[in-house]
Amino acid sequence: VFPLYACRQFPGCGNIVTFSQFLFIAVEGFIFEANFGRKKPAIPIRYYFIMVAMFFTVSVVNNYALNLNIAMPLHMIFRSGSLIASMALGIIILKKRYSVSKYTSIALVSLGIFTCTFMSAKQVASDSSLNEEDGLQVFLWWLLGIAALTFALLMSARMGIFQETLYKQFGKHSKEALFYNHALPLPGFLLLAPNIYHHAVLFSQSEPFQVPVIGLTLPIMWFYLLMNVITQYVCIRGVFILTTECTSLTVTLVVTLRKFVSLIFSILYFRNPFTAWHWLGTAFVFVGTLMYTEVWNSLGPFLARWRKRPKEE
Repeated sequence: VFPLYACRQFPGCGNIVTFSQFLFIAVEGFIFEANFGRKKPAIPIRYYFIMVAMFFTVSVVNNYALNLNIAMPLHMIFRSGSLIASMALGIIILKKRYSVSKYTSIALVSLGIFTCTFMSAKQVASDSSLNEEDGLQVFLWWLLGIAALTFALLMSARMGIFQETLYKQFGKHSKEALFYNHALPLPGFLLLAPNIYHHAVLFSQSEPFQVPVIGLTLPIMWFYLLMNVITQYVCIRGVFILTTECTSLTVTLVVTLRKFVSLIFSILYFRNPFTAWHWLGTAFVFVGTLMYTEVWNSLGPFLARWRKRPKEE
């Protein structure tokens, strides 16, 4: 909830949100995973630097895309196309081949993203509150935002392939990867220090809020940021634990449903403009994603067993 609210109230605050999350996870990992720096990483550190460069770039580019007239729902939908990018780069780099159902799911996701993107472009271009010159400038910035999202999508997919090859070579070390992916990029935030400081000042000027139970009073945006850091940490750790305890199908399905819930909440709570075409595009994206995960095949045996249950008298 906090990133949606914060980006609505303070556009461009994504950097301070990301920095807070990185700092918290890095400190926690330094204490409990790296044992205060005494534990040697299982994967050579040079590979983590490459992974971190990709991870940091993706995070920053996604944050700045929100400054380029990209609405939060479109931002979420576009990032849901990670399956497309992963499959495309897997075919190109790893020479993988997929079933017809996989290609069909990719076509659905692509069509859904294209539909939502095209309708958003029409909304930006037809903004009646702007004159022709300003409208063209806004539309060009929006196009730059789409280019930024596309770049981040492909870079994220490339990072996933890079991680896959590392885990095959050195074994899976999810907690270690979580720590280094958040600790090594911290110096890079020095480049964003003015923006982070600016929004820290804005957060400090927000209305005071008394924290329940403990009675501490602090600016409400700092309270929201603290809650977001904690919940994001739980979410990220949960996903990493899920990858070790469940199949990739389950993990992908859970993440997809989380994105869907976030999208619906954003639309309803913030009353973002969302036409029937947007809903159709969204349906294509998530149906295509579920097809990709083959959830229907998993539900088939379960439904068959359920139908064969003896009827209670």
